[in-house]
Amino acid sequence: MKKIVLLFAILFFSAGVTFGQFSFGIKVGYNASKLHTGFDSIKSSFNSGFHFGAFFRFGKKVYIQPEIYYTLQGGIFDNSLNNAVGNWKQKVTVGTLDIPVMVGFKMINLKVMNWRIMAGPMASFVVNSAIKDLNTLAGPIKRADISKANWYVQAGTGIDVFFLTLDVRYQVGLNQMIKSAQAENPNGSATGKVYNLNATNNMWIVSLGFKL
Repeated sequence: MKKIVLLFAILFFSAGVTFGQFSFGIKVGYNASKLHTGFDSIKSSFNSGFHFGAFFRFGKKVYIQPEIYYTLQGGIFDNSLNNAVGNWKQKVTVGTLDIPVMVGFKMINLKVMNWRIMAGPMASFVVNSAIKDLNTLAGPIKRADISKANWYVQAGTGIDVFFLTLDVRYQVGLNQMIKSAQAENPNGSATGKVYNLNATNNMWIVSLGFKL
């Protein structure tokens, strides 16, 4: 973690030297995440969440925008088999520390407002998680099955009006947040069926920011 913080500190400094103009602010917003799996029999649905944190912007027409924020996200896995024995349903909730670095371009750049497009990578670190069974049958997914570090790409658009900034982005997972999970037998031994979920997390993000 110390190496990651140092890396971003160097990035912030170098970007400030290169691009000159600097601003920062706070942001809050809504996100809708969906965990996609490799199983046709397991359905997934969007789960609403929120995020809050801070952003830093270096540059004028072309800019770099590192951010750091906490995100509450997740999804629902529904094993829709006709066989009642395997008919489990679980809700996965995850809290993450997210660090995206966006590169943006201002398509319209006026004094009172601008319209921007942006894209960039994001590192995400799981800080808390919860698994809830939504029916009487216990599902196979455990907290230990969730990858603690994940990588994403974000892309989107945004507008600034005076000190307000509004962003709409789509986020695509580059690795499996949940690779596999193993069902337990009634006696508690993990010798049941193994589900190779290969679950990636995609998300819509809407953020409202305030420049300070």
